[in-house]
Amino acid sequence: MAITEGPTKTDSRLIFTYGTLKRGFPNHRLMENLISAGNVVFIGKYTTVETFPLACGPYGIPFLINIRGSGHRVRGELYKVNSSGLGPLDDLEGIEIGHYERLAVNVACDSGETVAAEAYFAHRSFGEGLWKRCGEVGIEEFTMELSKKYERKEKRPPNHDFLQDLRNFISNGD
Repeated sequence: MAITEGPTKTDSRLIFTYGTLKRGFPNHRLMENLISAGNVVFIGKYTTVETFPLACGPYGIPFLINIRGSGHRVRGELYKVNSSGLGPLDDLEGIEIGHYERLAVNVACDSGETVAAEAYFAHRSFGEGLWKRCGEVGIEEFTMELSKKYERKEKRPPNHDFLQDLRNFISNGD
C-alpha cells in the first residue's frame, strides 16, 4: 500500500483510528464525507507497535489511553489526512475542549511495515483515572459488538457537560 498517494494539500499526516471513525462504525460517515471531498484516503488496517490501554467510558465511547506498555497492541485503521480534513476530525474528537488530544503513535500493517502516525488519545486530565476505573483491563479492538453501546451525541442528555459525565463515571461508576 503506497502511503505517498492521496490528499495533495499541504500538511498531510497519518491518523490512526481505533473506534467510532473506523469503516462501518457510528462516526465513519464523517470519514466518508472527507474521503469524497479528497481530504482523506484510507490506507489500511494497522496495529499499534506498542501496547496501550483501550477502554470504553460513558456513553460507550472508546478511549485510547497514553500509558505505554499497558494494555494491548490496539487494532484499527490508518488514514492519510490533509490539513482541510484534520479540522473536522479534531472538532469531532473535542481537541479544543479537552476530550481527546492528538499524539504520536507508531503503527504496523500486517506485513510488518511500521509508520509514524497520530491518534486521538483520552485527554491527560482523565485518561489515567479512566484506566483505573476500568480495572486496568483494556481491549485490543473496539468491535461492532462494543459499538452497540455507543450513544451518539444527539441521543445523550441535552445540555450535559461531557467532562463532568466523565468525572462522574470515573468516581462513581455511573
